[in-house]
Amino acid sequence: MLGRHVSYDRVPYFFTDQYDLGMEYSGWAPPGSYDQVVVRGDTGKREFIAFWLKEGRVLAGMNVNVWDVTEPIQDLIRARTAVDPEALADPSVPLESLL
Repeated sequence: MLGRHVSYDRVPYFFTDQYDLGMEYSGWAPPGSYDQVVVRGDTGKREFIAFWLKEGRVLAGMNVNVWDVTEPIQDLIRARTAVDPEALADPSVPLESLL
């Protein structure tokens, strides 16, 4: 646009709030498109992030009652590079360090 060479790299995104449960989903991982799901956090407390991966690359991420992580999740999706699933699952490892 306007003579600039800029790529359009918007990541699909939606959110929903259902009573005490808030969710944000970034990316797109239809059935059969991923080979691994990695969970970071505590599903029992309903405070976690789920990541859908294909060959180690993050295709999508859904944060449930975990806030201010949409941008790093989308950065991981845009990077299209493999990440260490163990580090991805570890809440003590900042998501930004996995880029």
